[in-house]
Amino acid sequence: MSRVLVLGGGFAGVEAAIYLRKQKIEVTLVSDRDYFYIYPTSIWIPTGETTKEDISVPLDKLAMKHGFQLIVDPVTKLDAKSKRVTLENGRVLEGYAYIVVALGQDKIQHKGMEHTLSICGKPEEATALYEKLDALILKDHGKIAMGFGGNPKDSSAVRGGPAFELLFNVHNYLKKKGVRDNFELTFFAPMPKPGQKMGEKALVMMDSMFEKLNIHKKVGSKITAFVKDGIEFEDKSKIASDLTMFISAGTGHGILRESGLPLSDAGFIVTNEYNEIEGFEGIYAVGDSASLLGPEWRAKQGHVAEVMAKNVA
Repeated sequence: MSRVLVLGGGFAGVEAAIYLRKQKIEVTLVSDRDYFYIYPTSIWIPTGETTKEDISVPLDKLAMKHGFQLIVDPVTKLDAKSKRVTLENGRVLEGYAYIVVALGQDKIQHKGMEHTLSICGKPEEATALYEKLDALILKDHGKIAMGFGGNPKDSSAVRGGPAFELLFNVHNYLKKKGVRDNFELTFFAPMPKPGQKMGEKALVMMDSMFEKLNIHKKVGSKITAFVKDGIEFEDKSKIASDLTMFISAGTGHGILRESGLPLSDAGFIVTNEYNEIEGFEGIYAVGDSASLLGPEWRAKQGHVAEVMAKNVA
């Protein structure tokens, strides 16, 4: 029986392991954490509708249910030519006929990122947003800024939707608490037309919604730095903020740079339409690790990762 090594415990990796097991293939999944985190529902954590624990599924339970082997240890090196993987504890994994790379992506780093929190970063950050938001509510006033960044080398690596969703969730949360009028909400993004993938009509509707809900907007200027009390921009303007939520655009996972695999300008693995990596027989890339094929409006999302996983299996 062929053995498959799946690197990554996110949507793409878990789905790949499950679909491969349905075909009775022996699978080992490697993850840097012991739970599967359902990122799309993290937009409800900062407003208290759910918790990190509620949207985390223990990977050992999934492994037991679907019959794949689980190793919880970060990958530190991938040698694609020899199909050799090194883990943080020094263990070396080799001898697998197939490797599915589903390591996700890194985030573009901006100056002062320590002054921000994200619902698309470490899971603990969503909980920290909840705690800081409630602390501001106890003060009965504050300034909150939420936005996302871009990657000029790959438009599919932008996570914009969750920022809009969380912004509206926070508006409703403050309104429910009876303190919305005491808070200044601002949306920001460096591109002139954030959300353009949804079409011109959607942009008009978004502006109308912002005006109706009294949400300020700052777009079209590059972010130069995040500071303790706000966000600074290339046009010398600044948004004052007591709480900044920022979703940085994605870039290729650091492990991939020394892997020997073909990478796009943005650092993602170049594949064909079957998620195969040409010149590397038996190695596939799925989810955020892969350079996404398709039209300009394409986006890296959970359901796309699932389709890739099915495709590979």
